[in-house]
Amino acid sequence: MTSITKICALALVVWLSGCASVGAPNGSTPPADGAVTAQQPNGEAGAGAMRPSRPAYTSASGAHPPFAPLSAQETASRSVASLAPPVDLWDRIRRGYAMPNLDNELVRDREQWYATRPDYIFRMTERSKKYLFHVVEELELRNMPTELALLPFIESAFNPQAVSSAKAAGMWQFMPATGKYFELKQNAFRDDRRDVLASTRAALDYLQKLYGMFGDWHLALAAYNWGEGSVGRAIAKNQRAGLPAGYMDLNMPMETRMYVPKLQAVKNIVWQPGAFNSKLPLIENHPYFQSVTIRRDIDVVLAAKLAEVPLDDFKALNPSINRPVIMASGTPQILLPWDNAEVFQSNLESYSGGRLASWTVWVAPTTMRPADAAKRVGMSESDFRSVNAIPPKVVIKAGSSLLIPRSDAIKNDVAVTVADNGQLSLAPEVVLRRTTVKAGKGESVASIARRYRVQVDQVAQWNKVSASASFKAGQQVVVFLPATQARRSSSSARAPVRKTAARPAARANSGTRATKR
Repeated sequence: MTSITKICALALVVWLSGCASVGAPNGSTPPADGAVTAQQPNGEAGAGAMRPSRPAYTSASGAHPPFAPLSAQETASRSVASLAPPVDLWDRIRRGYAMPNLDNELVRDREQWYATRPDYIFRMTERSKKYLFHVVEELELRNMPTELALLPFIESAFNPQAVSSAKAAGMWQFMPATGKYFELKQNAFRDDRRDVLASTRAALDYLQKLYGMFGDWHLALAAYNWGEGSVGRAIAKNQRAGLPAGYMDLNMPMETRMYVPKLQAVKNIVWQPGAFNSKLPLIENHPYFQSVTIRRDIDVVLAAKLAEVPLDDFKALNPSINRPVIMASGTPQILLPWDNAEVFQSNLESYSGGRLASWTVWVAPTTMRPADAAKRVGMSESDFRSVNAIPPKVVIKAGSSLLIPRSDAIKNDVAVTVADNGQLSLAPEVVLRRTTVKAGKGESVASIARRYRVQVDQVAQWNKVSASASFKAGQQVVVFLPATQARRSSSSARAPVRKTAARPAARANSGTRATKR
């Protein structure tokens, strides 16, 4: 053996011995602290339930526990991740189950409820096809349990247009204040609580925050439903009394008590649908939609046409848009079915039909009636009310942002400050009552206006006199006042008051202010 060969052989021996020394002492390695073991829905681990162990969640401080190498025994175990890809998205979700199972009569009750409604289960799961892949992707990126992807089934039946009696909106059911906290825009032109991407981001941010607070997914879910403050107080109350403070131990509203059992029931159905008389629609394990950037304002109908997507399907993927135009400065991207994104881009580039947007925004300069605003912008009152969702018996407050037809002369798109912050502010239409009072000695149009807090030109117009006119003592003077003020003035007036039939503020005079001061 030559010297070179000996040197190479020696180096090889050293390298191999180094590899053999890597690992825990005595050849065994305990699992990393906090590792989660997936279980069957009945709460018992089994061969059929073996799935990959998930890395531990970060601690409250954000630090990860140290990773330990796998032992030879663990390497041979079926709990090591399979190289086979998921059959479909449901299979992918099952593989990522990582929350402790709940097994009690409340779960059984919800299982029975769903099992007797297979059509409802199918419609609900069918509706989820558009959104579920994205939710699962985001959960896996954050290393969160994939059964959380089933939470919108409980919240909204995966309906992004759902609105609760408490004004929670979207498939994740955000209240207005909570939505604002998690940077979900809510203005006259869009509501990001309904947006697929934005609301999912916010919901997962919130759930991670709650898990960091309570260190328990069941408590985190309770807080998502009931509020973190309520859960925190309930825990503190039990701790003061020396009682356990787990999810099932707390005194909570029935809605929250049933919240996790509902999710567990859906989780069990997804795990084994046949056992619950249910059939899950096929959802392929690939994206349903992709995001497409838009650079100009464009009508919703036109965008759907260029994408060659049915209007209802377009709205289902872009549910945050609540007006007939998409403002590029506020909504710079739209969601389209995967195969239609390229079609949209191609059709948009070749579009020669003129302007893309037939609407723009007008800011009301003063408080006015809808009829007066519609007349000013050249629209019928019915169309104006319809496109801006203005209810009856209200006035539009100054500064409100309103959608109006876009003329050919307007070249610029809606500015980002308006698209992002435009609000429609309304006030009840105040009914004014025609009231006749007697002028006192030395009174004038101006003094009457000051007494009743109205404008001088209004008093002059109501009485067909000049704004500088004076009244004789005892002369009858006409004023239009809100009903409550009219009643007060009748008891405090210097002379008896004669009243006639009530009329809307705007009918008294076109210049009359119809809001309370």
